Amino acid sequence: MSANAATFENAGTVAEAGQHPKGLYVLFGTEMWERFSFYSMLALFTLYLRDPTEGFGWTASQATTLYANYLMFVYASPLIGGLIADRITGYRKAVMIGGVFFMAGHGLLSIPALWAVYLALTCLVIGNGFFKPNVSTMVGNLYPEGSHLKDRAYNIFYMGINIGACLAPIVMEIVKAYFGFHAAFAVAAFGMLISVGILWYFKNLVEHPDDLANRKHNRATEKANTAATSVDAPPSGVSDQATDETAAPRSADQSRQDLMNTVPNWKRISALIVIFLIVIVFWMVFHQNGSTLTYWADDNTAWNVSGTISNSINAFWVVTLTFPLIWFWSFLDKRGKEPSTPTKMAFGMTLTGLSFIVLWYAASLGESQPPTAQQLTAGEFRINERVVKNLGAQGIPQDILDKIVAAKDADGKNLINGVKFAAISEEDIQKKNDANTKEGKAALTDEEKARMRSGQLQLLHAINTVAPEAAPHREAFLQKAYLFRVSAFWLIFAYAVVTLGELMLSPMGLSLVSKVAPIHLRGLLMGGWFGATALGNKLTQIGIFWDIWLQSTFFLVLAGMALFMAVVLFLLLKPLKKAMPGV
Repeated sequence: MSANAATFENAGTVAEAGQHPKGLYVLFGTEMWERFSFYSMLALFTLYLRDPTEGFGWTASQATTLYANYLMFVYASPLIGGLIADRITGYRKAVMIGGVFFMAGHGLLSIPALWAVYLALTCLVIGNGFFKPNVSTMVGNLYPEGSHLKDRAYNIFYMGINIGACLAPIVMEIVKAYFGFHAAFAVAAFGMLISVGILWYFKNLVEHPDDLANRKHNRATEKANTAATSVDAPPSGVSDQATDETAAPRSADQSRQDLMNTVPNWKRISALIVIFLIVIVFWMVFHQNGSTLTYWADDNTAWNVSGTISNSINAFWVVTLTFPLIWFWSFLDKRGKEPSTPTKMAFGMTLTGLSFIVLWYAASLGESQPPTAQQLTAGEFRINERVVKNLGAQGIPQDILDKIVAAKDADGKNLINGVKFAAISEEDIQKKNDANTKEGKAALTDEEKARMRSGQLQLLHAINTVAPEAAPHREAFLQKAYLFRVSAFWLIFAYAVVTLGELMLSPMGLSLVSKVAPIHLRGLLMGGWFGATALGNKLTQIGIFWDIWLQSTFFLVLAGMALFMAVVLFLLLKPLKKAMPGV
């Protein structure tokens, strides 16, 4: 017997003895650093695209569209990567290949060029396809068939995902503040290097090649957990008590399956299609976090950090709320009152909608308060499609507005449209002055320094430069372009509500597919789940209306969509329960 085989066999023995194998902690570290790297990029990406200095000066619509397309491919890629690993490369090799692509992708983002962005996204999609489904599968492969520890292992593994996701935006906020976007992307690449290094160094603890053929026939719940964590959804054990160590005996599971087999296939498939539609809307709403919620955090939240850091809030709440929710479901289960899976999903969709009602209320507060003279003096400003439309309605000539929208610099970046005008710190002013001196340019004048200290003066100077005839309308520009700020409480509270909704809805989906789908269609319908997830992420492109609608209107539309689907799900609970007995 090889050393690897002995290690693996020992890992299985340890697991049976009531302890998790060491390989679990290797994969925990591998995944934590990979997710650190992945979420570092997501926390920075849309703000980077919009940044007029280090980025490309894109509008919110342009940045959101690319973000949505990227997410769609990212969430579809595990289907292909998992298939390649099953049939060609094996799991660990696939993960290593994915890691290399990830490193290349993050490294390319540190290059200040648009071609590098598109090439980087291609590498990241390929890397995710190879890495995510297969590292999740490796977790399940550490445990013997039927091990009661496997579901706990996926919960531990899921914590690794969220620890990495929580730390990444915080680190990126610090690095970006001191060294800029490109240095932050380089740090993300370094995080991926640590991830691959852990897996390479401890490879003997996580997989023995000869064992791959012996693990083709996994239990349905194991497949569901593997698939769930491959798209960062909570494993089924978070909300389904029938999969942990308190589970009913196997005979009871068999009885439930026998009951399911009495339902015609068309009813079961119809029920799953309903679930897929719910999932599309959920991900469309939920994954606004990397685009419009980041814009809201950056422009409209009263704190002394950028929107980057807001991307850590969801992961924080996942870590905080997961185990209390597990305890709550267990508490209800022991009393025979745990809701059915469709009921949980209906409550989850309701909470998702309510979280955006919270944001709608916050936006309404901000929009209803005209800025004072003091706020305008110290405030921040952005002209976008909504502002231009409102200014036109106030009688400002269209030719003036067209000049402002069309104004670009030598590199083709917008000079005014979509640009955020905010006070620049004394440290950055000094850096700019030193850079001018080093390059042989004239030092900053007192007037230029004063202008840099004020977002208001920057905006007015920019408008005066491209359209001097706009001077009589100065006050209108300031009033309409002013970025109101509301308490960070609203964003943090909304994230708490939507995270609770996520934990009630997302974990059950894949497990539900594996239990309800007819056996001969299980693979196809599991692919349907991933397809629905990818489509939902593509529809995050609804964020193109962020600069067109009022923020309150945007949040209310998303809330309405989520709540509508929740009502549909509640109305369909009875037929869904009949089509999916025992779940």
